[in-house]
Amino acid sequence: QAQVEESGGGSVQAGGFLRLSCVVSGLPFNSLDVQWYRQAPRKEREFVAGIYYSWHSSTTSYADSVKDRFFICRHDAKNTVSLQMNNVKPDDTAIYYCKAGGRWGQGTQVTVSS
Repeated sequence: QAQVEESGGGSVQAGGFLRLSCVVSGLPFNSLDVQWYRQAPRKEREFVAGIYYSWHSSTTSYADSVKDRFFICRHDAKNTVSLQMNNVKPDDTAIYYCKAGGRWGQGTQVTVSS
């Protein structure tokens, strides 16, 4: 059975960092496209970052609001995609969701205090 599970959320002060992980099971991970989304209170879910399969190397994309602060990386040996969040801001406060193979995880809460 396919599963997508996020971890690594928590509370952090502005300017700090967090590392989120998305573990995927039951799917052919090495050829998957994986994205991170987030949903802040009273806002719609929005795209954060994605990593896309290519036969020779993966490609990545980022929302403008996180570019040069967040970095997505895949770890094929662990069926995991990480999201390194640096220099976080209060506006980054949200529930972060991983999407892989069309499936969503349950999300992990990130809270940034000023």
